[in-house]
Amino acid sequence: MKASVYIATSLDGFIARENGELDWLPGSDGQSDPNGEDYGYHEFMDSVDALVMGRNTFELVLSFGEWPYGSKRVIVLSSKPLPIPSHLPPTVESTSCSPSDLVQKLSDEGLQHLYIDGGKTIQSFLKAGLIQELIITKVPVLIGSGIPLFGPLDKDKKLQHIETLTYENGFVQSRYELVK
Repeated sequence: MKASVYIATSLDGFIARENGELDWLPGSDGQSDPNGEDYGYHEFMDSVDALVMGRNTFELVLSFGEWPYGSKRVIVLSSKPLPIPSHLPPTVESTSCSPSDLVQKLSDEGLQHLYIDGGKTIQSFLKAGLIQELIITKVPVLIGSGIPLFGPLDKDKKLQHIETLTYENGFVQSRYELVK
């Protein structure tokens, strides 16, 4: 099972402000890129079987209004019971199992590629050694403080750089694979 991260950070490494706000992130206002650039997002989404996110990320996405994932399977990790709003597709579910147990369960179901999203969820999958690919887009803004993409690790995680793309608006997107 392949598990990938596709995420944007501020230049100083934050995925959101301390209160979870994304107002610094272009497109957070619902406006698409004026040049129609999606930074490989749709191609990436087409390559994944399911998206795994934490409860905080799920609640943030719900605040966007329209559900952005269509009928893509979405699994929300939460240690507490989580009611799924009835207006969401039946492909949205919640579980409290560990990342390792979830990957095993989904692999047994035949899934081959997961999109892991949300700071704590990404960190827990990294700690468990379950991430194979990181696609990180650096947005040219410093926000000073916020929710970091990475947290403490029990040991170093070595990465191999695969490619870096630059965009006219200053975005820099790098793709890495974790070295086993």
